[in-house]
Amino acid sequence: MEGGDKSGQERRRQSQARGMGPPWSQESSPEEGLPTEWSREWSVTRRVLLVVSLFSLLLGSSVLWVYIFRNCGPRPCETPMCLDLLARYQASGNTSEAPCTDFFSFSCEKAKRISDSFQALAEENKKRLKRQLEDPGSWHPGSGEEKAFQFYNSCMDTDAIEAEGAGPLKQVIEELGGWHISGNRTSFDFNQTLKLLMSQYGHFPFFKAYLGPHPVSPHTPVIKIDQPEFDVPLKKVQEQKIYAQIFREYLTYLNRLGTLLGGDPIKVQPHASLSISITSQLFQFLSPLEQQEAQDMHFQMVTINQLQEMAPAIDWLSCLQATFTPMSLSPSQLLMVQDLDYLRNMSQLVEEMLLKHRDFLQSHMIFGLVGTLSPALDSKFQEARRELRQKLRELTERPPLPAHPRWMKCVEEAGTFFEPTLVALFVREAFGPGIQSAAMELFTEIKDALVAHLKRLPWISQKTRREAQNRITQLQVQMGAPEWALKPELAGQEYSNIQLGPNFLQSFLSCVRSLQARKVWSFLQPLPYHRWQVSPWGVTASYSIPDHEVVFPAGLLQPPFFHPDYPRAVNFGAAGSIMARELLHIFYQLLLPGDCLDCDTRALQEALLCLERHYAAFPLPSGTSFSGSSTLLENAADVGALAIAFQAYSRSLLEYRGETKLPNWDLSPHQLFFRSYAQVLCREPSTEHSQVTHSPPRLRVHGPLSNTPAFARHFRCPRDALMNPSSRCQLW
Repeated sequence: MEGGDKSGQERRRQSQARGMGPPWSQESSPEEGLPTEWSREWSVTRRVLLVVSLFSLLLGSSVLWVYIFRNCGPRPCETPMCLDLLARYQASGNTSEAPCTDFFSFSCEKAKRISDSFQALAEENKKRLKRQLEDPGSWHPGSGEEKAFQFYNSCMDTDAIEAEGAGPLKQVIEELGGWHISGNRTSFDFNQTLKLLMSQYGHFPFFKAYLGPHPVSPHTPVIKIDQPEFDVPLKKVQEQKIYAQIFREYLTYLNRLGTLLGGDPIKVQPHASLSISITSQLFQFLSPLEQQEAQDMHFQMVTINQLQEMAPAIDWLSCLQATFTPMSLSPSQLLMVQDLDYLRNMSQLVEEMLLKHRDFLQSHMIFGLVGTLSPALDSKFQEARRELRQKLRELTERPPLPAHPRWMKCVEEAGTFFEPTLVALFVREAFGPGIQSAAMELFTEIKDALVAHLKRLPWISQKTRREAQNRITQLQVQMGAPEWALKPELAGQEYSNIQLGPNFLQSFLSCVRSLQARKVWSFLQPLPYHRWQVSPWGVTASYSIPDHEVVFPAGLLQPPFFHPDYPRAVNFGAAGSIMARELLHIFYQLLLPGDCLDCDTRALQEALLCLERHYAAFPLPSGTSFSGSSTLLENAADVGALAIAFQAYSRSLLEYRGETKLPNWDLSPHQLFFRSYAQVLCREPSTEHSQVTHSPPRLRVHGPLSNTPAFARHFRCPRDALMNPSSRCQLW
């Protein structure tokens, strides 16, 4: 036994000496002498098991990280508001376009049709008003609201309007003393007729007169006398062929009006011709817009007595007193007059016509009145006016006017005449406390970003920076609607002087007179009754210099520009950029030469010159042009608005969790911000006067975005692509 034990111990020692491992590694098998092949197979198996274990661990970790990443990243917004916004964006843009070369088409152009975001929003707001005006449960019998609905229904009752025909208009003409072309004519008193046209019918045939803020004391009303508005651009500097065509079209229109009023076409013809001659002469008296800007023509202060001496054909005191009742006017009353030369020449022409062609002068005034009242007349008068406007647009190479349904015109008229009542209905449905609170929060973040932005401007002095920050702090902001307009007790008082019936024209005229009286009354009241320059369902923000107040109507802060349920990228990119642009209007004077004495003038001018060159480098569609110098201030506001809105959005991502994105759409939140910014500017190029101050829409998108490095970074634009230039401008 001892020998056996000793021999076993010896074998174990020899085994350990041969490197076979610790004793527990051999206890898995009772056999002690395994073949070499089996040992190798076991070693390979262990290695395979180890590799499989490591791979499983790696795969599991990857799945875990993907899960964590997806849950911590932006979640898709599945609310009805987001799904509707996704449909809007997909319907308005062309995602096959490369965003780095044509972001305007990427965002705004679908099947060669450019969407117009503001126009679409304005129509949505009118549809909302239409639903309210057609809902009998929205008003109560005997209330001020009832008249608004009665007026709308009367406007929509085209059968009754057609049945009346020209009868109501002939009655109006008889009240003015008649017209020998249509019969029942009495004596013609020029100033008496002019006074009635201005005060009772809202027609100003020779000049415009309206109330506005006094230049020295902005809260004091003053009567302004301005140039008239003409239906027809009778410029003799036009090509003779075009002038002759315009003349013929206008002559056809006036002959048609005279015939509709029962006149003999042979008798109407000379009156129509001389009316066109009067319009043409008045047009020549106007100072061209370019001349007004070059000569820096402003309103001049004169008394009624002084104006009477300069333009004696008009009984100024009598006409203005009737128009602006209950104001009490005297010969010493100060007026603001823009173009005294025009008024002198106009007065001389009227005196000549009264001496030689008295009847023709009356006809000219009647023709103009019919044009003013055409929205309230039957389809024959409206069609005549529509055809004239379309023909004139063709001759002057402007796009045709879109056709609008009858309900839209009736909603617009009801909104104009019954705004105080409809404001409460619109705001209650479209701009509740939750939406207003979210909009005010967004504005605060934009304002804070602007304050922070001012600290980094290299061309602004410390003193000017402090003054600018103080102006931002003192700024007043109004959102939704004026508080006074939401008071229910005003609704009935506003319309006590409106008499509806017996026909739509008489209802329309009663509303015209009531509106004029309401405007005068509002200017005679303490603030803030005339601060709001747009209707609460309008889509235009405004900044009042005298009140140092910015106004964002409820109609503007609506989808697709703003909604509390939207991803923050959308609200900051769309509504936030609108707010920032309006805030920058406060600082326009800083950019004007010589207005910022403490600024680094050289650095500022270099930045402005850089911006002008930056915009000039972009290609524009054929037929589109712009003036870099006249649009410079608005271009600077566009560039600054984008920079400030993006800074505010970036800061919000650091402070708030839970950013979302639109579902099933391959745009990151930052890309969605830029897409929403462009959506605001989607529209067709305009040929109207607004082009004098704003660049074409395509340029308003490409200019600011290409000047923003973050855009190129988030869309991965290659260097020197159109939207990723090699150099950028540092203005804001």
